[in-house]
Amino acid sequence: MEPLPLHLCKPYKLSSILNRLYSLIHVTALTSLIYYRVSSLASTPLASLPAQLLVFALELLLSLLWLLNQAYLWNPVSRRVFPERLPENEQNLPAIDVFICTADPKKEPPLEVMNTVLSAMALDYPSKKLHVYLSDDAGSALTLLALRQACAFASSWLPFCRRFGIKTRCPKRKYELFKEHIRIAEEEKSSATDKINPSIVELRVSSILSNSPYILVLDCDMYCNDPTSAKQAMCFHLDPKLSPSLAFVQFPQKFHNISSNDIYDSQLRTTFQVRWPGMDGIQGPMLSGTCFYMKREALYGIFLQKELHHLKESFGPSNELIISLQRSNQRKTIGNGTLSSTLQQEAQFLASYNYETNTLWGKQARYLYKSLIEDYFTGFILHCKGWKSVFCNPSRSAFLGSATSSLNDTLVQGTRWNCGLLEVTFSKCSPPLYGLSRMPLLQTMCYSYYALQPFYSLPLWCLASVPQLCLINGISLYPKVSSPWFVIFSSIFLCSLLKHLVDVLVTGGSVQTWCNEQRIWMIKSLTCYTYGTIDAILKCFGMKQPCFSPTNKVSDDEQAKLHQLGITRMVISGGANELLGQVILSFYILLESYPIIEGMAWRKDTGLVPASVALLSFVLSIIFLLLGSVVLSSKFGSGDFGNGSGGDGHGGVGHSGGDGHSGGGGHSDGDEGNVGGDDGNGSGDGRGGHASDGSGGGGGAVAAAAAATAAMAAMATAATMAIMTATTATTATTMTAATATTAVTMTAAAAMTASAYMAAAEDT
Repeated sequence: MEPLPLHLCKPYKLSSILNRLYSLIHVTALTSLIYYRVSSLASTPLASLPAQLLVFALELLLSLLWLLNQAYLWNPVSRRVFPERLPENEQNLPAIDVFICTADPKKEPPLEVMNTVLSAMALDYPSKKLHVYLSDDAGSALTLLALRQACAFASSWLPFCRRFGIKTRCPKRKYELFKEHIRIAEEEKSSATDKINPSIVELRVSSILSNSPYILVLDCDMYCNDPTSAKQAMCFHLDPKLSPSLAFVQFPQKFHNISSNDIYDSQLRTTFQVRWPGMDGIQGPMLSGTCFYMKREALYGIFLQKELHHLKESFGPSNELIISLQRSNQRKTIGNGTLSSTLQQEAQFLASYNYETNTLWGKQARYLYKSLIEDYFTGFILHCKGWKSVFCNPSRSAFLGSATSSLNDTLVQGTRWNCGLLEVTFSKCSPPLYGLSRMPLLQTMCYSYYALQPFYSLPLWCLASVPQLCLINGISLYPKVSSPWFVIFSSIFLCSLLKHLVDVLVTGGSVQTWCNEQRIWMIKSLTCYTYGTIDAILKCFGMKQPCFSPTNKVSDDEQAKLHQLGITRMVISGGANELLGQVILSFYILLESYPIIEGMAWRKDTGLVPASVALLSFVLSIIFLLLGSVVLSSKFGSGDFGNGSGGDGHGGVGHSGGDGHSGGGGHSDGDEGNVGGDDGNGSGDGRGGHASDGSGGGGGAVAAAAAATAAMAAMATAATMAIMTATTATTATTMTAATATTAVTMTAAAAMTASAYMAAAEDT
């Protein structure tokens, strides 16, 4: 009789069908958009052609990123495990090494680190087959003292957990005394070094000590919330059909300090509830830095297949390491928990930073862990070599950590990630090129999406400035509301928002969650995506050295303020036919950015944006808008449009002397700003008189409002320039302020323009 399976894989069939149908419809709409843009270029006035081409190019980039993102939705699956079906004799289970890394006792409190160590020691797994390693890159005496205290406390706590089957292994009574000892030590000792060592050091050292065939990697703040996670992972690793090609089992990262509002999207809902299940249906999810059970053999790769005399050339001069590699799945016993002096010296030798210099495997491994996102890079290389991975997301969170609790930390962390992603993109292992012939197409698309994700900054910067600048100068970038093509543009925009909303609701989120994710995506695109791109480019030219700064994990008891978005109402008529799309875009960004504007305008707590940074943003914004307006105005008055033929609402200016539709609010014959005629043959007379005297037809109202809009809009596009000038001072505060001013600019531009058109409508 065939044994019962240790796990089951269930595809989301209905979700796959709906996602593919949506993709087909959206691709059709995007194809229509591209056709419209290409066909309208011939009739676009020369003055507005650069803006049209820029917007079109960035629309193509957005379309590419959207297309790559669809790979995650093609075949999502879910998995269920049955740990009770594992061998009854637990001594038959393979050994596991647990790697925990810490780097800075000031940013990573030793008490939190010891909680993680204790939770790992308390896993529901044979104690003789569980080995926990703590790597303190800071070399802190405080961390060492805390570890000794934790080991002493564990001698009484762990037997208690196993005896009574406690799942939430959060100690109380004696734990309070343990905490007090560490707090006293924190006040007395604070010495540390600033050297950061790669986690690969633990791999080498553990090879001569325990040499377990499987490895659990945890961040220092990511404690084990479910002690059965090891057995859950073994349900995959011990499956004879899956195990030979399985490199790692990835669990989701979940956090205990996230508020119900989660304004910074710290739970990474899209990643762990949408994208990773989607990749699990292809070749498996990416390596996520923590919370994964890795097969040691997968890390050593093809070098293990070499002859003995080649092993030292590959792995260095350590005899103990070579011996451990030859018996890769045989653990080495350590009597009474002590090491011989010889073994201690060998471990110290292997722990040296330069041990693997000039070795074949060292060159390959060092190339990976020199990256700021060595987890992404390592997972990519493993998948390129044919290894698979699985995503295990049990109902009870297997691990819980501490999420970033401030926008500053969130953006600094995001800058580091995006810099690392672009480093991979620019490397010889660039996913779009290197992975295409080594992985399935959909898997390559998934990796390529993250590799190109920092380029979201380009279209977002464009949308934060160009449409608003053209709006206040009367240049239309989108079809008229009366044109059928307007339906295509609006449907793409609305369907994208609706699809995101549906995904949020299906995965247990709310409308508020959807708003928060939209907002933080725009903030990250304008800030940390931009900074990450700049940092990566500087590193490519040797102008900046790689720098890893640990995320601050010190808890802050101050609760994040709950932001509520207001509702803005506007009524536009008359000449807004060509410019409505840009006005809607501005107001949409206003609604999403209200909490940031609040931080600039009237917050009095720690969320207040520094006045100096806001002022810098305002000044740069005004300069940008005024210069842009001068450039556009000079082109309008040059006579380029005097005899141009009117297109179907292209460019947004009044084309006189030709058949067709003339834009409302443009200049004719390079004269004094006469407002162009309506549908039909335009003679250039205009029916609103001269804008200079403000009389007739609302032309003066529109022109005056456009000028006022430029002044008010200066408050919004400000952030755009502020970020770029502050690139050398990569403080998250500057990034936040710059983003905030951008939102204000676009908001003011939209509001003033709306008022202008309403006034124009009343005049007519």
